[in-house]
Amino acid sequence: MARILVVEDEPDIALGLEDDLKRQGYEVRTVGDGAGAIKLAASGAWDLILLDVMLPGVDGFEVCRELRRMRVKTPIIILTAKVHEAEKVLGLELGADDYVTKPFSPRELRARIKAVLRRFEDGGSRGVYRFGEVEVDFDRAEVRNSGAQVDLTALEFRILSVFVERRGRVLTRGQLIDAAWGDGMNVTDRVVDTHILNLRKKIEPAPSQPLYIHGVRGIGYRFDG
Repeated sequence: MARILVVEDEPDIALGLEDDLKRQGYEVRTVGDGAGAIKLAASGAWDLILLDVMLPGVDGFEVCRELRRMRVKTPIIILTAKVHEAEKVLGLELGADDYVTKPFSPRELRARIKAVLRRFEDGGSRGVYRFGEVEVDFDRAEVRNSGAQVDLTALEFRILSVFVERRGRVLTRGQLIDAAWGDGMNVTDRVVDTHILNLRKKIEPAPSQPLYIHGVRGIGYRFDG
C-alpha cells in the first residue's frame, strides 16, 4: 500500500483527494501549510507527495526546494492552477517529478500517480554501471560522481536509466517520454529539455559542453557513456 502525503490548503479539495485516493487503496495523510508539509515530508515515510503550489506562508515551490535541499528523494507531483509553462518548468527545475494542472480529473491524477510510482519502483536488479567518474547503482537507485553521491529526482534517475539501457542510440523526445514518463503521457518537449539540462548539471564535467548526453539537432538526444 503506497503512502501519499497530500499538501493542499483548500479543505474541500484536500478531503476530495483523500477520499478518492483511499478508495484506490492508498494510505493518505493531508496537511494544509508549507511549514507543516516540510516537517512531515522530511520523515521520509511517504512514497509520493502531492504538492499544491498556492499555500499559506511557504508556497509549494519553496517546499519543493527545501525538501530537495534536505535530500528528501520522495517523488513529488505538483498541483498547480498556474497555466504558464514557465511556472511548470520552475517546479521541475526545483526537483519535482511531474505536475498536474488544476482543474484536473480524478482519472488523470490517478494515472499520473501510478506512472510516477511505477517509475520510482521500476528498475530490477542490474548492478552498477560506470562511465567517466560517474557510477550508477541500479539496485540502490543511487548515482555517485567522483565518489560523491548525486541527488537525482526519481524521474531524473529514470531518464538516466533509459539512456544507459539504450546507450549509443539516438532517442527522440517522444521515445524518452514513453520510456521515462510513461506511454501516452502529455509531456511537452520543453519539459524533456528541462530535465535533460538538470541531469547534465549533475553528471557532466562541463554541462555546457556535454561529454555524455548529446543533443541531436531536430531529433532528440544520444547518450555516449
